[in-house]
Amino acid sequence: MEKKTSILIIYTGGTIGMIQNTDTGALESFNFDHLLSHVPELKQFNLDIDVITFNPTIDSSDMEPELWCRIVAIIEENYDKFDGFVILHGTDTMSFTASALSFMLEDLMKPVILTGSQLPVGALRTDGKENLITAIEIAAAKNADGTPVVPEVCIFFQEKLMRGNRTSKVNSESFGAFGSNNYPLLALAGTDIHFYTNNIKRYNPNLKLKTHYNLCSDIIIFSLFPGIQREVVEPLLGAENIKGVIFRTFGAGNAPRKEWLIDALKRANDEGKIIINITQCAGGSVHMERYETGLQLLQAGVISGKDSTVEASLTKLMYLLGEELPIEEVRRLMSTNIAGEISE
Repeated sequence: MEKKTSILIIYTGGTIGMIQNTDTGALESFNFDHLLSHVPELKQFNLDIDVITFNPTIDSSDMEPELWCRIVAIIEENYDKFDGFVILHGTDTMSFTASALSFMLEDLMKPVILTGSQLPVGALRTDGKENLITAIEIAAAKNADGTPVVPEVCIFFQEKLMRGNRTSKVNSESFGAFGSNNYPLLALAGTDIHFYTNNIKRYNPNLKLKTHYNLCSDIIIFSLFPGIQREVVEPLLGAENIKGVIFRTFGAGNAPRKEWLIDALKRANDEGKIIINITQCAGGSVHMERYETGLQLLQAGVISGKDSTVEASLTKLMYLLGEELPIEEVRRLMSTNIAGEISE
């Protein structure tokens, strides 16, 4: 008898697993058994589905690196037991988690699909049912030779399967909560699920999963704006415990021509701080050599993050700093594609 495809659902929390308190109107967590009662369609799958639930469940605003490590540990412990993994997660930090997992699960060769919902699964117009059912179907999808169709970390939301470390949350109200502006879809779910195989990571049977648990959070995200003040920026960049800066600039990676700003960036760079240039634009890439306002940053030692998202840049820097690599190697790798986060 052929062995059934097996899927492990990791239920961390989030709106998908909430129910409304009839007395207060507030959304409260409830257990996964109740979720199954709201989605009886799950019983129609010809799959072995098991569930591990965080206790207590986590609002995604409370997601932390140590919780990413818990998810990685669960996947590592169960990697040989299951064909795919579905992570139920709140939407607010889902892109951060997906990005972090893409680096922490090196040489992953099984599907890890994150999903959630904008409305609780018990609500009449919930998007949770469709997201959950389709995420499971994608995690279980196999090619004719038995290999997984999508052997990478992804987010599935409102018909779209996206590479996890290319996503950002783009809307707090729409069912289309996530976008992937710099990388095309991996699949589109309509009457059928159409996989865009050329966009999906290639399966390699020779690769074995390597897990990483050391993350460094001594990082700040620093955004430019017209009228930014020296008195604010210099103490920020000069803080002793800061090892890395995600520097959100204008357009193609540009900054105002202020001598004090460039001097502050140079000092931070000379102190061994790693400064990554990420555009504030929703799409597009950093090209510091294009304009004088970007070239000055390049000359100050700022590193191009190219077309990676803020979420991917932050979690990648956490990962690389946690590996305790030489500073020049971290700088090189931050401009290099290592997990599909940067366009070649």
